[in-house]
Amino acid sequence: MSSADNPKENYSRRGLLTLIGAASAAVMIGMRPTLTQAQGAGKDLPHLDPSDPTAKALGYTEDASKVDKSKFPAFKAGAKCGNCNFFQGTTGYGPCQIFPGKSVNSNGWCASHSPKAT
Repeated sequence: MSSADNPKENYSRRGLLTLIGAASAAVMIGMRPTLTQAQGAGKDLPHLDPSDPTAKALGYTEDASKVDKSKFPAFKAGAKCGNCNFFQGTTGYGPCQIFPGKSVNSNGWCASHSPKAT
């Protein structure tokens, strides 16, 4: 008798796959970037270094007017951290969900820019 002929064995495989899926989802939810109260205020967070590997990979620059449009053709004029969904500050430097534990310049830009809904 093969395992395909045994419904109890198939059920436990399905159950295991469901459990693995649920556990994976729980881990991902637990790992999502969250802001502590101090981060929400943007106080005492170190500024993101543009030479940071993640910052470099996403083309982060502290001045959106200096974005290399040949490398990032999706860049749109006027896009900057200050009008991005991930930016948690107001002006100057503030926390960003893309770079947890770091503050970014509100006049900066990276390839993860997602405009705030108006």
